[in-house]
Amino acid sequence: MDRTVVAYVIYLVVSIALTVWVARTLSRNGRIFLADVLRGNEKLAEAVNHLLVVGFYLVNLGFVALYLSGDGTIENTRGVFEALSTKLGVVLLVLGVMHLANVYVLNRIRRRGAMEREQTPPVAPQDWVRA
Repeated sequence: MDRTVVAYVIYLVVSIALTVWVARTLSRNGRIFLADVLRGNEKLAEAVNHLLVVGFYLVNLGFVALYLSGDGTIENTRGVFEALSTKLGVVLLVLGVMHLANVYVLNRIRRRGAMEREQTPPVAPQDWVRA
């Protein structure tokens, strides 16, 4: 088998495994965060969590597929390692940026919800006062 094909196979296996691992980790640990953001609505938190995971898979696996093509043929074993380190490094950076973007957006939603809860009076008004 050609070294370029070997590099492609290794790249795909490692990239897909990393994407699945990160998505599962984010899904498992994000449920609690989403439940807080969505004020304890567990069903909605689970639905949003699932949608985020699906979007995460689509974006990252699409990127992995688009980034598969190389600059040329790989001539030696050193070239395999260099190509893999570059490609996997970029995939890891994209996974990290996607994770940070998700956390940032959810944190903004959480803060907005906390500010709205603080503005609501703890007891509803019972009567009008004349001035």
